[in-house]
Amino acid sequence: MFHVEQVPFYFHLYISGSVFDFIFGITLCQMKRIVLAVFVMTFLGSCIPLRIAPNIKDYKLAHGKRFKKGIPKKNVFVFEDPKDANEFYDYINTKFNLNDYYVDIQVPFLVDGNTYYFSFYEVEIPTKTINLIPMALDVALSKSADMDPILEDAYSSRVGNWYIAMEVFSDTEEDCLAEDSISREKVLSYLRKLKNEYLATDNYNEVVFKN
Repeated sequence: MFHVEQVPFYFHLYISGSVFDFIFGITLCQMKRIVLAVFVMTFLGSCIPLRIAPNIKDYKLAHGKRFKKGIPKKNVFVFEDPKDANEFYDYINTKFNLNDYYVDIQVPFLVDGNTYYFSFYEVEIPTKTINLIPMALDVALSKSADMDPILEDAYSSRVGNWYIAMEVFSDTEEDCLAEDSISREKVLSYLRKLKNEYLATDNYNEVVFKN
């Protein structure tokens, strides 16, 4: 009489594999590849941040050079710009009727009858991450199957974040956003209104000379 217990172990595996193929229509080898693919897709986004771009809900005051290299060593008014590139340039150019002349530097504006000037900088600060899982998978595949790296493009990732940084000065003050500036509060109030108007406006012709 045939006993199941007497069937060799490899025969059980063969029977199990056949039943699996019959039910699911795929082989165990194919299943391993699917599992590997799912593993890669699941952990491809697993990453360690090397640099995280600042999250600014409204605005912040920062030291220019510390916020981004290339910005002067002054205090700057910074906010996130969710719009397309050069949108703020177009807004300032239209609002102050500058005709593309000195749009981003020394733009004059009035507060309480006093003349001030602002310059602005469009700044990109990317969030940069390193992804360890793709690197580990490439190492494992290289050792086990003598394969060249196939996931090199996923080793690191960058996501750009854009900001507008503005400095303000006058004929009597080099830095109107400094803590000891007598103009700081009223200049801040003006910049907040300017920022809010820019973010809320699509047709910049509506704000020409609107102060």
